[in-house]
Amino acid sequence: MPRIAIAPCSKPHDYEESVRRAGGEPTIVDYKAHPAADLVSTFDGIVLAGGADVLPSIYGEAAHSTFGAAEAGRDEYEIELVRRALEADVPIFAICRGIQVLNVALGGTLMQDIPSEVANALPHDVREPRFAIAHDVWMTSGSLLERLMRERIEEGDDAPVNSRHHQAIKQLAKGLVVSATAPDGVIEAVEEPGRRFCLGVQWHPENFYRTGEFSALFEAFVKAAQR
Repeated sequence: MPRIAIAPCSKPHDYEESVRRAGGEPTIVDYKAHPAADLVSTFDGIVLAGGADVLPSIYGEAAHSTFGAAEAGRDEYEIELVRRALEADVPIFAICRGIQVLNVALGGTLMQDIPSEVANALPHDVREPRFAIAHDVWMTSGSLLERLMRERIEEGDDAPVNSRHHQAIKQLAKGLVVSATAPDGVIEAVEEPGRRFCLGVQWHPENFYRTGEFSALFEAFVKAAQR
């Protein structure tokens, strides 16, 4: 059974359950107990979970008034983790904050406040219930995401998603490609072709573990993590 590391987060249950139901053995890692340098040789796959904002100074910007800092040391830890995992080709599934960390770790930047930066923005921060549908996403034909979702979504159709974020990718990092956008243009998913598995989504697929709308994503991730 593949060992899956879940980066520290405040609400780990749904991530753990999603990984477990996909056939993986989840572990919430700790900064001190699991240094990034050692983690990629200990675990078979990595989930980057949701959370607060990435420090803007890391990608060369001043903080917007809406900035909310993550736990001390989390940004640096997860950025190092992404870089080491990609170097070792360890599968990564990056969710919400995770897709933003992935992009920043590879040299991209973030849109710090969607409501003030996107004209006619859709509701991207719908807090409750956690599985409430906020908007659709348009998947890129032929992308890994679209291929994995074909059983649930007819080719070319939209995928309804939940949404709890006020930031998003602005400048896409080199090596990543966009695999989904919201109708207002906000990037909703990215991937890095050629990897065993490197997928980032801006919504929270883990909240649907009971009903299985996005189970194919976790199943493909866990399968890729098998050695």
